Amino acid sequence: MEATAASPKAASARRTDAHIRAHEPRARARMSATPVERSRPAETIAGLLAAVAIFVGLTGVVYRPLRLIPLAILLALIALAIGGRHERLAGYAVATCAVCFVLGMAAAVVTSNPLW
Repeated sequence: MEATAASPKAASARRTDAHIRAHEPRARARMSATPVERSRPAETIAGLLAAVAIFVGLTGVVYRPLRLIPLAILLALIALAIGGRHERLAGYAVATCAVCFVLGMAAAVVTSNPLW
């Protein structure tokens, strides 16, 4: 009797046909995806023009402001006219170039550097 009480027949903790997973499957989170709109090539060019205008405008502050900054302003205005997805960047480019023109002219006059 003691032998049967000491070693009871161990029942299996799981059924033999059960599928075992490390974690219970969770309900998947729902995702809301908005359709991606492809930008036109003109919008891409407008963003590139705006970035180049900012670079040229900032370069014009330290090197020949009357030679570089009007070109930068023209590029920024063209980018703004194209519009599209990068319209805000083009607006910032126009404002940056205008500020760079004032700063570049003032720096050239104060330091007696050539304007051209």
